[in-house]
Amino acid sequence: MAQQTIGFIGAGNMATSLVGGMIAKGIRPARIWMSDISSERLDELNRQHRVHVSTRNSELAERCDVLVLAVKPQVMADICAELRQQLGARRPLIISIAAGVTVSQLRKWLGDLPLVRTMPNTPALVQAGATGLFAGPGVTDEHKALTNQIMGSVGLSFWFEQEQELDAVTAVSGSGPAYFFLLMESMIQAGEQMGLAPDTARQLVLQTAWGAAQLAITSEQPPASLRRQVTSPGGTTAAALAVFEEAGFGELVGKALQAARDRAEALGAA
Repeated sequence: MAQQTIGFIGAGNMATSLVGGMIAKGIRPARIWMSDISSERLDELNRQHRVHVSTRNSELAERCDVLVLAVKPQVMADICAELRQQLGARRPLIISIAAGVTVSQLRKWLGDLPLVRTMPNTPALVQAGATGLFAGPGVTDEHKALTNQIMGSVGLSFWFEQEQELDAVTAVSGSGPAYFFLLMESMIQAGEQMGLAPDTARQLVLQTAWGAAQLAITSEQPPASLRRQVTSPGGTTAAALAVFEEAGFGELVGKALQAARDRAEALGAA
């Protein structure tokens, strides 16, 4: 990895997070290039991370061994058309972090290049992400190792054998942070309605969410066992969980994730 030059087409929050994570893991800034339409944004990143910057995507295509496509899905086709001729001659590894853009679409726009499609989530912005990975044709073990080092710099990464599995990844982890935010939002509101000061309710809920996640991560027991351990028969927790169960909480979660997966499939087929 230390000998590879990595370029980021697009310098948004996710790309910036990946760059910060890579540098924190020992990747030298001199090996990293970033391009964007905003010269002000690039100047800021150059000051912050000391990476190479350019407003010309073509410059990265000429220089980099790995290109991370970190642009919006709706402009991906145009970006690929701009780069296709240069990339075809050099054949760098292409890593896409654009949601819903399939390997077949990328191959149509870029040609026969080694392509990895990824599905990261927003906690990658604080180096706590979960990313699904799928390797297209021509991706070697070395390419996978490079991808692991890049995407693994901001959290955990998981390879999947079938591309359609990324639709389930989207439903579970890609969209997943929003589900937890919704629960936190609802708990804060309930705390306020029961008389807690807004800031106190917020801090209690966020610390409880963080603590529960830490317990689940560090424990050898599954969440179901941890839930049972804190649920005394006839106690306060049991009373609350009974309301969730009566309302069909588990079934509702299943339906919500299925809806997210169905939408991911539809977007990928568009």
